[in-house]
Amino acid sequence: MRPPEIENSTEEERREYIKNTFRCIADCDMCGLCTVFRGKDPEVAYADYINGKRVYLDVSKDYR
Repeated sequence: MRPPEIENSTEEERREYIKNTFRCIADCDMCGLCTVFRGKDPEVAYADYINGKRVYLDVSKDYR
C-alpha cells in the first residue's frame, strides 16, 4: 500500500498509515525498527509527514 499523499489525506489517515506500516513486534533482534529510527517511535520519526510538512519519501530518506 502506498502512503497517503499529504494533499489528499488527513493527519489521522497519515498517522494510521505509519502505525500500520511500522508496527513494533516487541522483538528488537528480529525487527530492527528501533535501530532504523535511532530509538525513536515511528510516529515521532515521521512527525513531519503526519503533520503535513514533508512528503513521506523525504522523511524516509532521513533514515537510510
